[in-house]
Amino acid sequence: MGTDVSQEIKRFKEVRDENNFTQTEFAQLLGIKNSTADIERGRTKLSGKVVAELLRQFAINPLWLFGESNQKYLQLTKGDISPKVVSLNSAEEENIVLVNVKAAAGYPQNVQDVEWYQQLPAFDIPLPEYRNATHRGFQVEGDSMLPNFRPGEWVLGKAVPTIEEASNNRIYVVVLYDSVLVKKLQKLPDPSKLLLISLNEEYLPIEVRVNDIQELWQVNSKLTFNLDAPSESSLLKQLQQSMEDLKSEFKTLKH
Repeated sequence: MGTDVSQEIKRFKEVRDENNFTQTEFAQLLGIKNSTADIERGRTKLSGKVVAELLRQFAINPLWLFGESNQKYLQLTKGDISPKVVSLNSAEEENIVLVNVKAAAGYPQNVQDVEWYQQLPAFDIPLPEYRNATHRGFQVEGDSMLPNFRPGEWVLGKAVPTIEEASNNRIYVVVLYDSVLVKKLQKLPDPSKLLLISLNEEYLPIEVRVNDIQELWQVNSKLTFNLDAPSESSLLKQLQQSMEDLKSEFKTLKH
């Protein structure tokens, strides 16, 4: 790149390179026709729309872009990621909606649809740990969180209102615009992004943009019905019976 190229163009290219986009991919993401080649050669100036998209999608500080600040990123994580809909029982008290694997496929698109939630089962757990907060149950799909979470088990998550209140290395249900994931969360130096980590080491970490998160639920318990392994242990037998009892109550509460 020639020395006659302006500071903002150099930093524009820096953002593209850091995120591993081709000129065509970056152009499509920012709403630029064809390619960013003319911008990077200094033939086309950065438009206000492009600067706004860099801020919205990558939290890039416009003042940094034009060389007037050393702060590259702005804090854009003040968005509301709290539940868009809560479920109430006949006593006008919050209960726990259950989102099974099939329902999870449509959850991101129906996250604000009150009528859709009414089709899902819901129940109450009369324990102090589940009071004064919104909880939701999600069924685990796939083996990416083995050995801690098996396919078909249920995780119960407490609503997190903002990204700032999320903790590193805790397990969360992350509701994106196209999927629902159960992952360990890790914050990054770039505040506009997060790393989602699987417990199963066969799966690579996933980097997501904070702006792509609709809801966040901190997993604090799970329901499992896979205690069928033979054993003479009285403790295991007690656990098996307890889970069968809970399963029966669970079915009753669904009706």
